[in-house]
Amino acid sequence: MTTVDPTSLSTEARRARLFTRINKFDGWFQVLGLAWITPLLRAAAGDNPRGQLKEIWRLLAVPLIAIFAFLTLWGTLAPQVQTSLGAIPGPSQVWSEAVLLHQDAVAKAEKEAEFNDRVEQRNAKLIAAGKADQVKEIPYTGAPSYYDQIWTSIQTVFFGFLIAALVAIPLGILAGLSPIANAAINPLVQIFKPVSPLAWLPIVTMVVSALAASNDGFFAKSFLVSAITVTLCSLWPTLINTALGVASIDKDLVNVSKVLKMNTYTKVTKLVLPSALPLIFTGLRLSLGVGWMVLIAAEMLAQNPGLGKFVWDEFQNGSSSSLAKIIVAVLTIGIIGFLLDRVMFALQSLFTFTNNR
Repeated sequence: MTTVDPTSLSTEARRARLFTRINKFDGWFQVLGLAWITPLLRAAAGDNPRGQLKEIWRLLAVPLIAIFAFLTLWGTLAPQVQTSLGAIPGPSQVWSEAVLLHQDAVAKAEKEAEFNDRVEQRNAKLIAAGKADQVKEIPYTGAPSYYDQIWTSIQTVFFGFLIAALVAIPLGILAGLSPIANAAINPLVQIFKPVSPLAWLPIVTMVVSALAASNDGFFAKSFLVSAITVTLCSLWPTLINTALGVASIDKDLVNVSKVLKMNTYTKVTKLVLPSALPLIFTGLRLSLGVGWMVLIAAEMLAQNPGLGKFVWDEFQNGSSSSLAKIIVAVLTIGIIGFLLDRVMFALQSLFTFTNNR
């Protein structure tokens, strides 16, 4: 009779629990773009180390080698290309300029904090002297820092994207549920979807200027122009994917809703939305990516505050450091675009059971 070693069983149970935890966190590593951590942890836990090393090579080593090769090629070829602003800066020059932009942002933040302190002290003295009627908030009018412009662009794109989602999702559900509504909406989608933001921008600018005569409203005119342009260009992927997701619902589920005599609200909330969520989130991810690209172009052309204006101002400035600053902005735009997509994918992972990445 074979005896079973309790210690061996205990060890196997601990390993099983460890692998379960690793698999549980694997989804979040995928969301964060850190998929290489999973095979690293599995190799450390003794799960087929050779096979896990192949995954680490594919997920971590190969991308790092590609980045290193790109930086080497960039550093080698950049000095050989002469422009009106001098040679194209290499990676080291761009990094130095990024550090200077950070230092400048810190210095500007300190100046703004000092200004706000002086305003608060002035108002406190007026109140102490019984002159509360002279107390007023004085806005800081210094030049925005690089981080301020990044934050302005992020706020603008999220506002425009939110408006686009609030318009596109209901219309997409309507088009997916009703063939008549789909026949009415589809021609408009096909006509307006290819329209460039360059065409929308002057129309939006004139409409906003006509409706908002001054900047005294809750939103500045420049903010509204950029946000509405983002909305008009980014709502189509969400609308199309939502309509497709709703129209693709299993017919058996539709028949069940009829048997149960569900009203429209219950049908949409309990049946339509859960089934269509994966495609809806796919549309939202596409829309946010489109909106981010459109925003940079809109800020650049309309001279609205943000990263687009920063790029255009540096191009017009024509100083020896302008090219390096522009490349810093380009890399910033790409990194933020990646992070925005990861945020949407994280939300998709929370609310759906799709494995699409």
